[in-house]
Amino acid sequence: MIIYNVTVNVDDSVKDEWLHWIKVHIPQVLATGKFLEAKLTRVLVEEELGGTTYSIQYRAKSRTALEEYYRDHAKRLQQDGLTRFADKTLAFRTELEVVDEFTVSFN
Repeated sequence: MIIYNVTVNVDDSVKDEWLHWIKVHIPQVLATGKFLEAKLTRVLVEEELGGTTYSIQYRAKSRTALEEYYRDHAKRLQQDGLTRFADKTLAFRTELEVVDEFTVSFN
């Protein structure tokens, strides 16, 4: 399983607008059919550069699905955020491979 992680530092001056936008953007990414789910989280570390940092974790259906997302959808979907928030956000992307998963079961 591959997790496509997008970490974004958002300037406080556009935080509310960005949060509204990202909650529309995430379903658009999921609508590509390349991911099973997404989680939006706030990073609980104060950044030296200020602002608030968020992480969006998309669980890809497969490595192939992620490559298809990059090829067919990523540029178009990323461009909207770049156009709207230009110098008010700083994003970086990482790919994570799930090695194992553990859950707690209560009997």
